Amino acid sequence: MRVSNVTVRRRLLIALLGMGLLFLALVIRLGYVQLVMGPKLSRMAEDSWRRNIPFTAKRGEIWDRNGVKLTYNVSTPSVMAIPVQVKDPQTTASRLAAVLGASKDTIYAQITKKQLIVRIQPGGRKISPEKAQEIRQLNLPGIVVAEDNQRYYPFGSLAAHILGFTGIDNQGLTGVEAKYDSQLSGISGSVSFLSDAAGRKMPNSSDEYVPPKDGLNLELTIDSHLQSVMERELDQAMINLKAEHAIGIMMNPNNGEILAMSGRPTFEPGHFRDYPPEVYNRNLPIWMTYEPGSTFKIITLAAALEEHKVNLSDPFFDPGYIEVGGARLRCWKRGGHGSESFLEVVQNSCNPGFVVMGQRLGKETLFDYITRFGFGRKTGIDLGGEENGILFKLNRVGPVELATTSFGQGVSVTPIQQVAAVAAAINGGKLYTPHVAKAWYNPETGQPVEEVQPKLVNQVISEETSKQVREALETVVAQGSGKNAFIDGYRVGGKTGTAQKVINGRYSSSEHIVSFIGFAPADDPQVICYVAVDNPQGIQFGGVVAAPIVGNILRDTLTYLKVEPRKDQVPKEIGYGDTPIVEVPNLVGMTVNDIYEEMRSDFRLAKAGAGNYVISQVPKPGTRAEQGSTIRIYMSDTPPAGDGSGEPNP
Repeated sequence: MRVSNVTVRRRLLIALLGMGLLFLALVIRLGYVQLVMGPKLSRMAEDSWRRNIPFTAKRGEIWDRNGVKLTYNVSTPSVMAIPVQVKDPQTTASRLAAVLGASKDTIYAQITKKQLIVRIQPGGRKISPEKAQEIRQLNLPGIVVAEDNQRYYPFGSLAAHILGFTGIDNQGLTGVEAKYDSQLSGISGSVSFLSDAAGRKMPNSSDEYVPPKDGLNLELTIDSHLQSVMERELDQAMINLKAEHAIGIMMNPNNGEILAMSGRPTFEPGHFRDYPPEVYNRNLPIWMTYEPGSTFKIITLAAALEEHKVNLSDPFFDPGYIEVGGARLRCWKRGGHGSESFLEVVQNSCNPGFVVMGQRLGKETLFDYITRFGFGRKTGIDLGGEENGILFKLNRVGPVELATTSFGQGVSVTPIQQVAAVAAAINGGKLYTPHVAKAWYNPETGQPVEEVQPKLVNQVISEETSKQVREALETVVAQGSGKNAFIDGYRVGGKTGTAQKVINGRYSSSEHIVSFIGFAPADDPQVICYVAVDNPQGIQFGGVVAAPIVGNILRDTLTYLKVEPRKDQVPKEIGYGDTPIVEVPNLVGMTVNDIYEEMRSDFRLAKAGAGNYVISQVPKPGTRAEQGSTIRIYMSDTPPAGDGSGEPNP
């Protein structure tokens, strides 16, 4: 069959049009790829050829509330390898192993990896400057000594459990180092270059540098001086009392800021591997749970006063025990306290009196207050490892459980829960979340980035009830079981605690946790301090063991914080063996004869200088000192031209 010329030409035309359309499509596609997709494809190709060398950001510093550096970075060398540049892996591995004291096989496996750059670890990480210089002098191809950072803790074990520590890659592992790891770590940078398939740098290629963004600096609520005061006292307690553990917490009751916190035994963050894991992993002030004993009575007291179930002036009789649900619950004092007021119940830490308070409240109301004061759940402090504590389930609380809970037995709490709860009882009724982070600072400008605000959980009791609690607890220190925490010139309130330890499910008759929680000034609390000593040897009473420790801490703290002394404190009840505190008289301007005629026998005198007139004295007039202490007087033949203050006029 013949095909006409017209048909042939038509087919050719169609074919040509088709080819033309295909060619046009190809041109359009090529133009699209070249003009539209070109930059993207070029970047993708470049990214496939580009190699990155990471630059680690500097980890942020951690300061105390006054700007004292508690931890910062120091430069430490680390060894790295660029495998494609290593010419003789066997020899290189052998020579490196000899210097680093590491396995030759391990190093060989690392320097022959198909990677751009590898770290020689662990032996090559954070080495000494001397080893670094020795490796540089080997001039091994493909081996470089790069600068690295290591965390440094200049004060050794100070605030160890708060600070925590970091791992080999400067990652936070415990403490605030772990809690705020992302903010402290910053963002790493890099230097990148174009390389061929063998990893060699391409000629005429430019390097790209992305600077690292250093981590933020963290300011803590901790005061390093107060922290050292607390740790000094805990160390002495461990030595003198041969205790198993010692715990201390100091907090500002008005905002939840932790001023000092520590537990014993402790460790050094820079050498944590030298200590048992249970020492550095357990932050005892927030982890350890135990029956609080009589310090818990503050909660029962606050609830009973708030609900108007007790008046502190009402009478009470303590025969030494109370019968509850067929059980006889005894007071700590054999034979009881006899007739006393409910204020004296608080002063004497009388168990039967607190049982009556609990009974008047009833289990629903008492446990409601216990929960509102924060027990049975974590406080939310910004540190890892906090425990909840244990409370009775309400449906399992009978008359005996209600009674024992009222005086702090049968419940399990943490030290930080007790501090937060008692702070609420004495600060006007406000429960705050304890915290250790105070502010964040830009490492380049030094300007604050963020300030941590106090977090109010709830209003537990009224200001009026809180005032009654403060006044009652002040009498505990002045006239009751807490007299060993009394500080002349300052109004101190507090409560003792002595709790039997539970060993294998039974109360031990010989092992106790003794504690004391104190605050000052009692009329306007600025600081609250809690100390617990686990199983001290010898006398095991909170008023004898823990109260003097808190007294020492508060005495140094109030002086350091420049808190003004009070003149209206409740006078201390002088007991057997106590030395009265009396006011130092003004002897300036008096003659020796005047002194011996008029001065009482409260003080001894020591003279310095010659003459008949007293021109100065130490201690100064008006200060208070123990009866029987010595006043040093400075003598002259000329009477002083002074104002009677003990200091001559200029």
